[in-house]
Amino acid sequence: MPGPAAPRGDRDRRPRQGAQRRPGERGPRPGAQRGERPGGAPAQLRLGSPRPRLRLISLGLTLVMLAFVVRLLQVQAVDASAYAAKANVNRYIPVKLSAERGSITDRDGVNLATTVDAYDITAAPDLLTPRNAKMKDAPRQAAALLAPILGKNEADLEKKLTDNPKSQYVVLARQQSPRVWNQIKDLKNNLDDAAAKGKGTNVLAGVNRESHSKRVYPGGDLAAGILGFVGADGRGAAGIEQQLNKKLAGKDGKRVYAQSGGHQVPTGDVSEKPAVPGNDVELTIDRDIQWAAQSAISDQVKKSQADRGYVVVQDTRTGRLLAMANAPGFDPNDISTADGDALGNAAVSDAYEPGSVSKLMSMAAVLQEGAARWNTQVEVPNRLPRAGRAFADDIDHPTWYLTLNGVLAKSSNIGTILATEQLGKTEKQKNRILYSYLRQFGIGQPTGLGLPGETPGILAKPQSWSPTQGYTIPFGQGLSLNAVQAASVYSTVANGGQRIAPSLVRGTRGPGGDFTPAPEPKKTRVVSPKTAKTLAEMLESVVDNQEGTGTKAKIPGYLVAGKTGTSNRVDPKSGRYHGYTASFAGFAPADKPRLTVYCAVQNPTRGSYFGGQVCGPVYKKVMEFALKSLQVPPTGKQPKRLPVSYSPGQ
Repeated sequence: MPGPAAPRGDRDRRPRQGAQRRPGERGPRPGAQRGERPGGAPAQLRLGSPRPRLRLISLGLTLVMLAFVVRLLQVQAVDASAYAAKANVNRYIPVKLSAERGSITDRDGVNLATTVDAYDITAAPDLLTPRNAKMKDAPRQAAALLAPILGKNEADLEKKLTDNPKSQYVVLARQQSPRVWNQIKDLKNNLDDAAAKGKGTNVLAGVNRESHSKRVYPGGDLAAGILGFVGADGRGAAGIEQQLNKKLAGKDGKRVYAQSGGHQVPTGDVSEKPAVPGNDVELTIDRDIQWAAQSAISDQVKKSQADRGYVVVQDTRTGRLLAMANAPGFDPNDISTADGDALGNAAVSDAYEPGSVSKLMSMAAVLQEGAARWNTQVEVPNRLPRAGRAFADDIDHPTWYLTLNGVLAKSSNIGTILATEQLGKTEKQKNRILYSYLRQFGIGQPTGLGLPGETPGILAKPQSWSPTQGYTIPFGQGLSLNAVQAASVYSTVANGGQRIAPSLVRGTRGPGGDFTPAPEPKKTRVVSPKTAKTLAEMLESVVDNQEGTGTKAKIPGYLVAGKTGTSNRVDPKSGRYHGYTASFAGFAPADKPRLTVYCAVQNPTRGSYFGGQVCGPVYKKVMEFALKSLQVPPTGKQPKRLPVSYSPGQ
């Protein structure tokens, strides 16, 4: 029999989880709860099969394992060598072994440029903090100790030590000598000893050094234009340093060692390819003669308040340059203080109109072509109308009655024009002949030195000459050259008419001491020995004869052959004629030539601007020194004293 109905409030209550029914108790009525079967039978709970889930997990694990296997095969088999190489990169550390740069010497082996050991002095500012140094003013004390040794300002050093207190590295001074580092090291040792005894703190404990090489030039500004300098990257940046950088630099080596944790493994593999030192370069320059030339031109440039000047000294027999001086110059030991306009080698990079020193080439052409002789009479008026203008000499004068020798001695522009007009029947023919001789003398083409920045000068082809150039080029206006080219012209005459290309490098010496001479310079026959001898005798008149323009170049006991030059100068900034170029060129002894000296001063503004007055004394000073230095004795012969003028009607 069914029992009494449950109360209404309890009818819809679900039994609490975990509660058990009493025997004979009925469940909920049909429809009272979802999931109840029709007829009041209780629903059965069925669990899902675990097999699909297990299959899915197994598949995922299989794919993961397969990926690992594939990656393992790639690392161990396919790309094994590549990964091994990467491991070696991280394990083995390469270190460059810098090659020692070769020296540059003069012809006697005296060092003009060499390499020495040097150190950058560094410090660790974090060791000087109050916490680490156990004192408040450690940076100030360290700066006070280092300033007199490094030659630096104490406040500047203190600032470097305190700017970044957490830093472990700061450079206090660069390129210091071993002596400086030894002083610092001794001071550190003394402070260490004191600290060990409890007497203060070693404020220099974090000071250290980094080894470097330093390029030094023992002579300072001596031959700086020739030598050049080395840039911050260790490469030659000018002069011989740049031109022969590959020979001087050598080949860097390499050292590879095993490391772990940033430290070399003592028992690890080490391989080393030693550096190959650079070759030494031996120049043809004579250090003493270079000094004399540089001193003389520097003094004259200052005295004349000129823009610049140069002196070239050449051995007439070999073409070798014994000196090539520029003023103003620069000190390659400290490029930061140099004037940018003074860098380089103006003796080969400046192109300028030579003026009357160029008349020697015109006379050479006239004599060699048989157009005139040294005693040919030339009537020289005060003005000469040609090409729509009136040509004049440097001074007004009555009509001169000169020999061809006198035309050269008195440096007459008009006389030179009249002489060169005899070279051809037409203007074009005359210009072609003159041009051919100028080229043979080396004008308008490189000297052969190959120095950086060298100019070949300017010599237009004769068909391009303007009507006036046909008359100005014979006396040295309307063409341009550099100082070495000008010296080479006079050496050609001194050498019997054979031009020997100028040379500056005598040879190189390898690390093993083997010497390799430079190639022989090119030789060119320009005029005959007979013509050259006549020209030398005519040049004697310029210096020896009182009517000559080069009397200030006389050297007691020696025969001197020379020529003055005073030309209008093209200002390199404006491109217009402004000021003058004063010059003098010559050789000695005139009857047995050994040396050529050429001097040029650009834009002298104080005193005279004539070549004989400005450069004649420089020539004398340098030539006299060089002859004595090389122990060249006077020949004892008297000058020829060829006639300069003639009387009309004779």
